[in-house]
Amino acid sequence: MISVLGTGVAGLCAATALTERGLPVEVIAPEDAPAPASLLAGGMLAPFCEGESAPAVVVSKGQAALGWWAARMPGVVRRGTLVVAPPRDAAELDRFARATQGHRAVSPADLEPELAGRFARGLHFPEEAHMDPRAALAHLRERLVAQGVAFREGGPRGGIVDCRGLAAASHLPDLRAVRGEMLELCAPDVQLTRPVRLLHPRFPCYVVPRGGGRYMIGATMVESARPGPVTARAVMELLSAAYTLHPGFAEAEVIATGAGLRPAFPDNIPALRHAPDRTHLNGLYRHGFLMAPVLAEELAEALPSPSSKDLTHAH
Repeated sequence: MISVLGTGVAGLCAATALTERGLPVEVIAPEDAPAPASLLAGGMLAPFCEGESAPAVVVSKGQAALGWWAARMPGVVRRGTLVVAPPRDAAELDRFARATQGHRAVSPADLEPELAGRFARGLHFPEEAHMDPRAALAHLRERLVAQGVAFREGGPRGGIVDCRGLAAASHLPDLRAVRGEMLELCAPDVQLTRPVRLLHPRFPCYVVPRGGGRYMIGATMVESARPGPVTARAVMELLSAAYTLHPGFAEAEVIATGAGLRPAFPDNIPALRHAPDRTHLNGLYRHGFLMAPVLAEELAEALPSPSSKDLTHAH
C-alpha cells in the first residue's frame, strides 16, 4: 500500500499516476487540514510563458502537462495565451519576447476583438492551455474514488508519498512560503476566450476566463508566510490591472477573493526528494498544475514494480 498525504494538486496527481500503474493507493488528509493552495491557482498550463522567470527545466518538463491533463480532464481549453502591454510599457513586451519561446507576434484584436484599440502589439503562445483548477481537482478525486482509492483520515499504512505542501515543513527545513492573492469577478460585459497576461513593471497580472462571465484575476507574489485574507493593496492593484486590460471590468462584481501560501524551495524548482521514511513531492511554487503531473509520473516510473510495498527502494 502507498499512502499519499495531501489532497491538493500534488497529492491527487501522485495518486493518479500511481493508481494508473496498478499500485494500491490511499489518500490521507485530516479534516482540519487547511484548504490546498492549488484551489486558488489560475489553472494555466503555460510552460512557455513561465520561461520569463522560471528555470529552463520548468519550461521543458512542463510541456508534458498539457497532454497529461487533456487526457484526464474534459475541461481543458487549448486556445493559447495572449500577452499584451500598454503602449507606455512596450519595452516590457520586448523583454518578455526575448525571455520566452513558442510565441508569435500578433495584433491582439485579431484574437480578442474586445481588445481592439487598446493594445497595438501582443504575443500569442498557441500551444498553451487553461482549465478550472477546482473542477480539475474534483474530477481527479472522482476518478480515483471510482478506481477504488480510499480517502481517509488517520495514519499511513504503507510507503509514504508526502504531498502536504507547507504542512511538511518540519521534514523540509528549506521549504518557504510565498503568498499569492487572487480575485474572481463576474463580468458579463467582458468577452475574453483565453488567458491574457498584462505586463507591467510593478504589478503584472493575468486574467483567466472561467466561463459564464466569470474571470479569475491573479496573482500577487509576496515573499511572506503571513496567512489571512486578501489585502486591500492587492485588491486595488489587481482591479487596476484588470481595468487597464478591459474597462468592462469596472462594472464587474467581486464574487470571491482568496489568499494562499505556496510552498517553494530556494531555487523555486518543484522536486521529488527522498528520505528514509518517505518521498516528498513538494516545492511547487507557482507551477503546481504544470509540474505536479510531471513529478508524479517520474515518481511512478521510479517504482520497481506494482508489487513494491516500500517506496524507499525507489530512489
